[in-house]
Amino acid sequence: MAGRPLVITSMPPDEGWTEGHQHLRGVERIDEAIALITSARAPQGVHLQVDDLVSAWDLFCRRFVLVQAAGGTVMDEKGRLLAIRRLGVWDLPKGKVDRDEAIDAAAVREVREECGVQHLRLVRHLTTSWHTYDRKGRAHLKCTEWYLMLGSSADALQPQLEEDIEEVAWLDAAGVARMKADTYPSLLPVIAAWEALR
Repeated sequence: MAGRPLVITSMPPDEGWTEGHQHLRGVERIDEAIALITSARAPQGVHLQVDDLVSAWDLFCRRFVLVQAAGGTVMDEKGRLLAIRRLGVWDLPKGKVDRDEAIDAAAVREVREECGVQHLRLVRHLTTSWHTYDRKGRAHLKCTEWYLMLGSSADALQPQLEEDIEEVAWLDAAGVARMKADTYPSLLPVIAAWEALR
């Protein structure tokens, strides 16, 4: 599954973790870095070392249409994780934040709409994820704010079919392990943040 990381940092690459990554230096190479992570022959990831992180991040963001999204890592009373299967891939419920909508309210709304769960309690912000994708010939950069929520397994699960959601399920530890083998790489740190709380 695609999902190669682009690390923009002022530090040189560490030994080990960047094995298989290509190291570039200089903000002027940002377009080269983006091209590398989207290439069919891409390295495992790209490490871009720059002197000015703020300028580099601004330049990177200007290459994309920015999308604000929100989602939920929802746990039931048995400690299981609520997950969805969309287009054959395991995912977590999330979606775009509406204009003038609070981000945490959007997270709750998206979980309700995509999963049918109505009894939700927002606990706190959990983590943030970023990923890129192409839509209608334009490159997008999505920032998703993830919130920890508590839900009830008594609620009837209902996949939002118009959003191509095929299945909604509460996953136990074994199910979460299977999900991690069949999900998007950008979700793995989100799942890890949820697992760290258990």
